Amino acid sequence: MSESDFDQGAETPSPADDAAHLLVLDDDRRIRDLLQRYLSKEGYRVTLASNAEEALAVLKNFAFDLIVLDVMMPGENGFEFASRLRAEDSDLGRVPILMLTARSETEDRITGFESGVDDFLAKPFEPRELSLRIASILRRAPPSLPAGQITQVHFGGFTFDLQRGDLRRGEDMIRLTERERDMLRLLAAHPGETVSRDVLAGSSIAGNERTVDVQVNRLRHKIERDPANPMHLQTVRGAGYRLLIDR
Repeated sequence: MSESDFDQGAETPSPADDAAHLLVLDDDRRIRDLLQRYLSKEGYRVTLASNAEEALAVLKNFAFDLIVLDVMMPGENGFEFASRLRAEDSDLGRVPILMLTARSETEDRITGFESGVDDFLAKPFEPRELSLRIASILRRAPPSLPAGQITQVHFGGFTFDLQRGDLRRGEDMIRLTERERDMLRLLAAHPGETVSRDVLAGSSIAGNERTVDVQVNRLRHKIERDPANPMHLQTVRGAGYRLLIDR
């Protein structure tokens, strides 16, 4: 990930007013500048922050479509910042996060997903892969559902709207990460049926059986009275998971 990797040899155009707005949080000024230049050429609006407190201040004043977050920062690191953001009782808690890290071990990825991160990209990385991963996250918009297809499911006092991706308990909104929302949408679209771990992992390189289990565990803590003995999000041993809904 050198400066030449990001140099496309063309003047950076002004992004469209309705372009996706990205927040890049990295304590390395050179990396911030390179990412800003490259992502601006890709058509995004880009705002920079050098630490967690600066990023939080910016987030409270502007709306963002995605955060590009480095793990290793002085003071509050990326894992801690992601957890802090997900605890916000506002739209801030739902902003997708792509984490950049030189730590590619499985345990670090699991820690990131437990913190609420939506995807990972290990350093050093190819700029094109960064662009593709950002585009993939931003594409995860609620799909249009064909007539006659399930649009809502109810279970244990919860209501999940498949099109909007909203999970509510009564009038209270339950915060979900993008990965949790995608997973619950797949399960809710096939109530009572077994959905395999491979399908739940999707096409993301970060997705594997172990990280799927982590996401399921996170979901259970949000929807189950006793996550250790789930009534709604059940394990089908050796096959995957199923969501049991109210009839």
